Amino acid sequence: MIANEQLRSTDILSREKILLDYRMACESRQVSLLGRRDVMGGRAKFGIFGDGKELAQMAAARFFDRGDYRSGYYRDQTFVAALGELTWQEFFAQLYAHTDVKAEPSTAGRSMNGHFSTRWLDERGLWRNQTELYNSVCDISPTAGQIPRSVGLAYASKLFRHNPNLAGLTNFSRKGNEVVFANIGDASTSQGMFWETMNAAAVLQVPLLTSVWDDGYGISVPTEYQTVKGSISKALTGFQRDDSSEGTHAKGLEIFTVKGWDYIGLLETYQQAAHICREEQVPVLVHVEELTQPQGHSSSGSHERYKSKDRLAWEVEHDCNRVFRQWILENGYATTEELETIEEEAKQVAKLARLEAWKAFQQSMKSDFDSALELLQQVARHNSKSAGLMAIREELRKGFSPIRRDAVSAVRKALRLLRTDSSTGKQRLADWLKRTNADNEERYSSHLYSESPDSPMLVKGIPAHFTDDSPALDGYQILQRYFDNLFTRDPRVVALGEDVGMIGDVNQGFAGLQEKFGEIRITDTGIRETTIIGQGIGMAMRGLRPIVEIQYFDYIYYALATLTDDLATLLYRTKGGQKAPLIIRTRGHRLEGIWHSGSPLGAMLGSLRGLHILVPRNMTQAVGFYNTLIKGDDPALLIESLNGYRLKELLPDNLSEFCVPLGVPETLRSGTDFTIVTYGSMCRIVMEAASQLEQMNISVEVIDVQTLLPFDVHHVIAESIRRTNRVLFADEDVPGGASAYMMQQVIEGQDGYRYLDSAPRTLSAKAHRPPYGSDGDYFSKPNVDDVIETVYALMNEVEPARFPKI
Repeated sequence: MIANEQLRSTDILSREKILLDYRMACESRQVSLLGRRDVMGGRAKFGIFGDGKELAQMAAARFFDRGDYRSGYYRDQTFVAALGELTWQEFFAQLYAHTDVKAEPSTAGRSMNGHFSTRWLDERGLWRNQTELYNSVCDISPTAGQIPRSVGLAYASKLFRHNPNLAGLTNFSRKGNEVVFANIGDASTSQGMFWETMNAAAVLQVPLLTSVWDDGYGISVPTEYQTVKGSISKALTGFQRDDSSEGTHAKGLEIFTVKGWDYIGLLETYQQAAHICREEQVPVLVHVEELTQPQGHSSSGSHERYKSKDRLAWEVEHDCNRVFRQWILENGYATTEELETIEEEAKQVAKLARLEAWKAFQQSMKSDFDSALELLQQVARHNSKSAGLMAIREELRKGFSPIRRDAVSAVRKALRLLRTDSSTGKQRLADWLKRTNADNEERYSSHLYSESPDSPMLVKGIPAHFTDDSPALDGYQILQRYFDNLFTRDPRVVALGEDVGMIGDVNQGFAGLQEKFGEIRITDTGIRETTIIGQGIGMAMRGLRPIVEIQYFDYIYYALATLTDDLATLLYRTKGGQKAPLIIRTRGHRLEGIWHSGSPLGAMLGSLRGLHILVPRNMTQAVGFYNTLIKGDDPALLIESLNGYRLKELLPDNLSEFCVPLGVPETLRSGTDFTIVTYGSMCRIVMEAASQLEQMNISVEVIDVQTLLPFDVHHVIAESIRRTNRVLFADEDVPGGASAYMMQQVIEGQDGYRYLDSAPRTLSAKAHRPPYGSDGDYFSKPNVDDVIETVYALMNEVEPARFPKI
């Protein structure tokens, strides 16, 4: 192979750069080898490495500019290191799960190795200038899970380029010239997320450069079982943009194929691909074929179990580092002796990085470990249980590679041993444990939600203001007026979803607004819930404030993986390094039909910790929440009540200013005999039941929780139970869902059990979903009659003479 003259003339093929690339390839290979050894030796729990993909990733990194974004793959170590965004000591710190963000800035030990991220947020949680950074969005392990957000990251570049009102957001874009590099393993392209994203990117025409690293296998399953035609680039030929007779291109993707061991071919390909994305804003797929995996899939198994001897021999022969070495020698860029020197130095660099990372990791825990040993010895000196305490201490001292849990567990054992002791030594152990638990809470449990000055939890409530002249409008008209004002005053806000644009959404909340603000602000999408969410996540990561719509609440299951694996965990898994303040708008409650029952809240509560979940009872309350969320920086799911769009509400005079605080229930009706806790459309049902119960001499207090995440932060509900001594939790979810969650939060979390004179009860929907029709709704979900009779039955238990059985 002879060096390409065009590349040589651009200085891409200078001797200095070639040898720097070889050095990087050698270093990356060595850390992969040492990393696997650390897992096998017990220093690390699990390892997955980028060996065999070094050359392709260095070539791609050559054309990655400041301000660009990598939405990547957990084998991208060479890519990130080539950008100067990963040191090998940081690589090993992540492998060891070092919890210090200075040692492991990507995730502070919260993700396994190979999960890299750029810290977009400063220590206060506020945005840094992304245009000055080589941006990596924090990787996730679920296969293809990194792909949906990539279309949103790229779509943001399109918006920044074509919407002049965004010109002031200079910390997030240089006039839309950013390219998004999305990287994925070949087997993962079988996932629906990948296909949906490729289709969306081709329709939207965004600067998304997707690299498929193809090493022939998905763990043990070869490509022919994964992909039609045995090739993702061949399978996607229908997406290829076509030349028209006028010399222009029909919309679609540009597709390249290149061998993973071909240094010149890789440089040429990525130079062209990046140029097309950046200049034409056309998505590009680069299929990198004939890559190898020298150590197999991961540290959990051996590839010798499923690869033939011929395949293993082929992989040795086509190892990209080996072929690159031969090419350098053939083209006279270095001598054998020079390359051997680089190879030896790479080994030493990797070993030193590993040594320093391990020393720093151990040192980070030494203080707690040493103080626990010292304290246990001091307490044992003058204690009748000295032998037991010293046995605990000795077990801790002799532990192999002890970690934090060992010291904490030892102290907890000692406290159990001293449970009848009243000495100062016991108190000192308890104080040590309290301090250490606080430190570990910060290490392992912080940043589930925003801790910045922009946290929506810090937004103060501002009551809606009404006058005698306030008009009564349909609920959808309240929303329409609100969104009109919001889009007028905040150019960052973008709305997208199925039927959001031309018809103004299926319930008219955006009626007429696309015509006023343009398609670039209020945009229709295809039926593709996963990438609607991904599109929103990517835009929110880039300083925009998207409101994305899942048309009906039940459809959220299509996007649940992206919501739970990516959005809900982002702030947490980067320990406050990245955020995406996305607002997901949907509608539910009191829908009819098996697939439109509208209330799967229990599934959301179990899946979406990291998002706020808001359940307003009407559109005015929804507006108050939108105002709160726009001021904040957390993602949220807001569920509007489907049967409320045509109900009359008063239009607040301060529609764009009033805010409903998060985690604060509202008492809709005061009472003395019974507390009913509910939310959403159930509020109207419960209020009607309470009116009828009043006629039966039962005074009911009705509380609308308003938000499920967070839930009643001031313990309003427990205070109500203190007065009434009885409680019913009512909602439309299945048994054991959100009603059980609310009960647990109040009875256990708020110690509400202390005030009960009767057993707490839940009233939920039936275990199935409602069949189609109004009768199906009546017999499947709680209705007014159910609420009345449930409350009455409990009052009958208390005073049977006053409340005889019905």
